[in-house]
Amino acid sequence: MSNNAPVFADRAERSAARAEAAAEFLKTFAPGDDHDLLSEMMVTITRLATDECGRGELKILNRAFKELRYAFKMFAPYSETPKVTVFGSSRTQPSHPQYQEAVKFSRMIREKGWMVITGAGDGIMRAGHEGATRESSFGVNISLPFEQDANDIIKGDPKLVNFKYFFTRKLLFLKEAKAIVLFPGGFGTQDEGFEALTLIQTGKSDPVPVVLVDEPGGTYWQHWRTYVKAELLGNNMISADDMDLFYLTDDAEKAVDEVLRFYRRYHSSRFVRDQYVMRLNSPLPDSFIAMLNDEYVDIVKDGKFEQTSGALPEEDGELPDLPRLLFRFNRRSLGRLRNLINAVNDCA
Repeated sequence: MSNNAPVFADRAERSAARAEAAAEFLKTFAPGDDHDLLSEMMVTITRLATDECGRGELKILNRAFKELRYAFKMFAPYSETPKVTVFGSSRTQPSHPQYQEAVKFSRMIREKGWMVITGAGDGIMRAGHEGATRESSFGVNISLPFEQDANDIIKGDPKLVNFKYFFTRKLLFLKEAKAIVLFPGGFGTQDEGFEALTLIQTGKSDPVPVVLVDEPGGTYWQHWRTYVKAELLGNNMISADDMDLFYLTDDAEKAVDEVLRFYRRYHSSRFVRDQYVMRLNSPLPDSFIAMLNDEYVDIVKDGKFEQTSGALPEEDGELPDLPRLLFRFNRRSLGRLRNLINAVNDCA
């Protein structure tokens, strides 16, 4: 430690000095909003030094931080465009019906104004980009010792982001997607599918449609569902409503319909204190609200379903003109919540 380093009487004094120094630095070099969060991040960096964090750990943090910063920057200009993440095997050949179905799905969803995110490799990932075209594609590539170079459609495009770590890559797959679509694949596809379902089931991710797509007449996802139903549901490891967190089809057109159906009236949701706020593209009739208070009372902690005509004050003006469905969600029944969203979307 330098002889010129200041001496602080206690931890509180040191923390205050760190925060003051961070605020002064940000005022000069990072003008703008969110100084509170940026200051916290800088203070955390200084604490890594006093924690005597190892150089290897610092390298992981540094690389992950830089990867995420760059990825957020690349996605930012397209924040208003809905995106679907497509998973599937990198080994599926262009002649295979699964590849052709993935091309068909991606083309159809692109025609509805969506963009497609894939892992940027070959197989189903390339099929997703082929159907979406380079212009409407994002690639989220992973550096592996034996694979994978980016496919020829997305290679060299600014919307191709390369990652060293799976965990940062996974975050982008789910954070940026308004839908998850899985075609048959190996360990990676299974991992991504189960993780997406886990995050939705535990409320750590916003509700999104999870669609499992096979080739016409295919049995890959049917066998998977049989296993989940027999072993997970059959042994009480999940609830019956959790089976509604995903939709299975062997028709690309039905997969597109399922994605679009999810956003027919439902727009988005968030918590405001202990209230679940569901933003809607159009208001619900009073008779439907009455039905919800009868049939979905099991997911309400207390109180009842109510509808408002605009944003709550705590939402800071976000989507101010959309009506809201409000209730105190018990935060456990995520499968039932998905059923509620389906009911909201299907309401005439």
